[in-house]
Amino acid sequence: MSGKKNNARLVRVGPYKLGGANPVRVQAMCDTDTRDVRATVRQLRLLEDAGCEINRVAVPDLEAAEALRRIKKHVKSPLVADIHFDWRLAVAAAVSGADKIRINPGNIGGREGVRAIVHSCRERGLPIRVGVNAGSLRLLKKIKGKVSLPPRRLAQAMADEALEQVRLLEDEDFADIVVSLKADDAETTELACRLFASKSSCPQHLGVTEAGSLMPGAVKSAVALSALLKDGIGATIRVSLSEKPELQVRCAYELLKALGLREYGPEIISCPTCARACADVRGIVHKLEAAIYSDSAQRKKAQGLKIAVMGCSVNGPGEARGAHFGVAGAPAGGVFFENGQVVRRIKGADWVKVLLKTIRQRGNRS
Repeated sequence: MSGKKNNARLVRVGPYKLGGANPVRVQAMCDTDTRDVRATVRQLRLLEDAGCEINRVAVPDLEAAEALRRIKKHVKSPLVADIHFDWRLAVAAAVSGADKIRINPGNIGGREGVRAIVHSCRERGLPIRVGVNAGSLRLLKKIKGKVSLPPRRLAQAMADEALEQVRLLEDEDFADIVVSLKADDAETTELACRLFASKSSCPQHLGVTEAGSLMPGAVKSAVALSALLKDGIGATIRVSLSEKPELQVRCAYELLKALGLREYGPEIISCPTCARACADVRGIVHKLEAAIYSDSAQRKKAQGLKIAVMGCSVNGPGEARGAHFGVAGAPAGGVFFENGQVVRRIKGADWVKVLLKTIRQRGNRS
C-alpha cells in the first residue's frame, strides 16, 4: 500500500483505530428515519455488506436517540450519532450505545452542555467528532448580504473554527477527538484540511460536503481527497453523493484503491471501444460489475484480481497482458486469455459467465 504515514494521534471508534499506520476507514450515512428501526437496520446491513466500516445516523430528537439501543442489537458496524444544537441528545445517544458522537461544540448548548457530553463520552470510552462545514461558519453569519469569500480566506476561517472547537474539548481534558472540515468545493476543502493538519494532531474525517450526483460528486471528491490522502492526511473518508449510500461506499473504496491505500474487489480494465470493437464492452462491464458488487462473497473472491474486458484484438490481450485474465472481441465471438496468452475461444454470450467462473476458481489467490 502506498501513501505517507498518517501522523495523527490514535483514536478508537468501535473496533477500529484511526490514525498512524492504520488503514483509512470508509464511512457512510443512512438516509432513513432513525426512528424507523426496521428501515434503518435494513440499510445498515446493506452498507455493511458493501464493506462500509463506520456508519452515521441522524439523531434529531430523543426518540431517535433511544432508537439507537434497538438498532445496535441488529448491526455490527460502529454507529456515529449526528447531533445538532441540543447537548441532551448527545448524552442520550451515548447512553443508548452510540460508538461516536458528532457535534459542533460551538452550537451544542454552551460550556455546560459540552461538559455534559464530554463526561458521558469519557465514561463510556467514546470519541467525539467535531464537524465544521463551510456553509455554517459563524464568520458567515456575521457578514450581511450575499458574500462569496475567496477559498483561502474561507479555508482559514474553517481551520480556525475547528481549532477553537477542539480547544473547548481539550480544556475539559478530553483528547479522543476526530475533526472534519468540509466545503462544497475541492479547493476550499483541501486547503482547510491542510491548514488544520499543520496546527493539530487530531485525526481527520475527509469529505466534500454536498458534492452532488455521481459524476460531478465523485470527480470533485477525488480531486480534493486524493491530494490529502497522498500526504498522509485523513483517517476516514465519506464520498457524499446524492446517490444511494451503498454507491457512496463503492466510490470511496475505488478512490482508496486507485491510490493503493485499500483493496476492494477486482481492478477491471476495459477499453473505451471504437469501430473495431467486436463486442458490447460497456454492457459486459456493467453486467460483470453488477454481479461482483452485489454479492459480498463474490467481491471478496475477486479482490486483488486484475480483469480485462477488451473490444478487439488490438487492445486485448496485448495491451491487457498485465491482467490476470480477461476477454477480447474477435469476429467470430471472442477469446479468453490469461497473463497475455490466449487460452481458448469463447462465445460472445458467455463472456460474463466465463469471467465469473474464473473468479470463483481463482479466488483471491493471484
